[in-house]
Amino acid sequence: MRNCKPLFAVCAALAALTACSPKASIDMTVKDAPGTKLAVHKLNVNTTELLDSVCTDAKGHFRYSVDVKKGDPDFIYVFKGDTRLASLLLEAGEKAVVEADTLGSYSVSGSKGSEELCEVEKDYAEFISAMKTAPDTPSFSKTYINYYRSRVSYVMGHSSSLSVIPVLYQTLAPGVPVFSQATDAITFRAICDSLKQAYPDSRYVKALERETQRRENALGLQVTLSQAEEAGFPELCLPDVNSEKVSLAGVDAKAILVHFWTADDAAQKLFNQEVLMPLYTKYHPKGLEIYSVCLSTDKALWASVVRNQKLPWINVCDGLGAACPALGYYNIQTLPSTVLIADGEVSTTNITGEQALRKELSKLLK
Repeated sequence: MRNCKPLFAVCAALAALTACSPKASIDMTVKDAPGTKLAVHKLNVNTTELLDSVCTDAKGHFRYSVDVKKGDPDFIYVFKGDTRLASLLLEAGEKAVVEADTLGSYSVSGSKGSEELCEVEKDYAEFISAMKTAPDTPSFSKTYINYYRSRVSYVMGHSSSLSVIPVLYQTLAPGVPVFSQATDAITFRAICDSLKQAYPDSRYVKALERETQRRENALGLQVTLSQAEEAGFPELCLPDVNSEKVSLAGVDAKAILVHFWTADDAAQKLFNQEVLMPLYTKYHPKGLEIYSVCLSTDKALWASVVRNQKLPWINVCDGLGAACPALGYYNIQTLPSTVLIADGEVSTTNITGEQALRKELSKLLK
C-alpha cells in the first residue's frame, strides 16, 4: 500500500501533462451521412499523413481533437473515400465548427485560418469551372488573367496567413501553375519573408523558402511586381535557338502573333513560308511581331528548320512537346494555332483561318 501513493501521483502528473498539450478541435456535421466512416489527414508539405478514421453518429456528426503546436498551425483534411469534405488550417486552441455535405461543399467557423482557406478553395473551384467552360481562347485567357490578378491581390493582402500557401501552388492543369509569370518569384519572396516572421518554425514555410529560392535562381529576376500585374496576357519565357530565354511580355510591338506549331509536320513548315513570311514582311514595319512557339521534342530539328527557312521573327522551343505549359496557358487544342495580342491584350476577335488573320491585321496595322 505504501507504493500506491507515488504511483497515483505519477499517473496524475502524466494525465495533467497530456491534458495541457496544445490541441485544436473539429466539431463537424456531414449532411446525409449518418454512421459514415471518414478519414482525417494532416498535410506534411508534399504528402498527407492519415491521422485517424472516425465515424459519424446518427446525425452525421463527430468531434475530433488534433495535436497542434502553439504558433505552428497545421493543414488538416477530412475525406470520405476519395472526396475531400473539408480543408482546415488549425491553430492550437481553436474549435472549428464545420457544416459539410458529401460532395465537398462546406462552411466553417471558429477558426480564422480555416475560414480563409474555405474561401480560397471556393474561389479556386469556381475558377476551374469557368476555365473548363470558356467558349474560346480569348475568354479562356481573360478568365485566367483575372483570376491570376485576384490571387496576387489575395496573397499580398494576407501575407501573414498560411492560407496563402495553397494559393501559391494552384494549377490550371497538372504541371501548369497559376503563378506562371516570370516576376512571380518576387511575389513568392515577399510572402515567404513575411511568413518567416510570423511562423519561423513552420515546415510549410521552410518548403516555401526552397521553392522561392528555386524560382529566383532559375529566372534571375530583376523586375518589379507591378510589371507582372500589368500583363494582359499569360506570360511565356522560353529559350530561343541560342538557348537564351525570351519573354513574351518583353516584346515591344503593337500586335503580336503567338504562333503554335511543330517542326515535325511538313505542312506546318510550309505555313511559315507561304503565310507567316508574307504577313511578317508586310506588317512588321507597321508594328507586327511574331512569337513562334514550336512544340517539337527534337530541338535540333526545330533549330535546323528555323535556320534553313531563315525565319526572322522570335522563335522559341522548350523541347517538352505536348507537356509545354504554354499550351495550357493559351488553351491550345490543335496545331497550328495562332493567338493575336493587340495593344497588350489577347484579341477578343474570333480569328479562324488565314483570311481572317489578314483582315484583322489590316485593321490593326494600317
